[in-house]
Amino acid sequence: MNQETESLANHFLIAMPGLADPHFAKTVTLLCQHNADGALGIIINRPSELRLGDVMRQMEIEMKVAEVGELPVFFGGPVHPERGFILHEPATVWASTLVVSDRLALTTSRDILEAVGRGEGPSRMLLALGYAGWGQGQLEREIIDNSWLNAPSDNAVIFEHPPGRRWKAAADLVGVDISLLTSQAGHG
Repeated sequence: MNQETESLANHFLIAMPGLADPHFAKTVTLLCQHNADGALGIIINRPSELRLGDVMRQMEIEMKVAEVGELPVFFGGPVHPERGFILHEPATVWASTLVVSDRLALTTSRDILEAVGRGEGPSRMLLALGYAGWGQGQLEREIIDNSWLNAPSDNAVIFEHPPGRRWKAAADLVGVDISLLTSQAGHG
């Protein structure tokens, strides 16, 4: 990313139909950080078999609100799949929080899970294991290679749409019917 390139933080990366990488095919990734050094994002539409209760038990965190334990845990990306990342609103700052926007934050510290267990956590959240990461210039090259469509993020896509509909809902934000796109790049 050069000085003139705008940051895509707080944008969705929507996998183009031709993206064959099994980690990213038909995914929507929220970019939480994007600068000259690279980018970090969380895939928001790949629920795993795990539930929040499984993670809380493994971390020995008491849950006073049983229904919270049924929240799905998502595959956030292939980098550090053993680490937890919580996308949440409001953008309250916990011990280790990256503010993505005025309404959304990414937290990696235990204190947020302890608050969730007490019923004092964020109003809406998505827990993911792992993240998607790109080195310097890598994401820009992938966009030029027609791997990704980008769109401004929308918390409704993250928290209100079922995971299986988020890919289409994210593309709808920019007026694109993703099912009609081809894998052929339009660059000459």
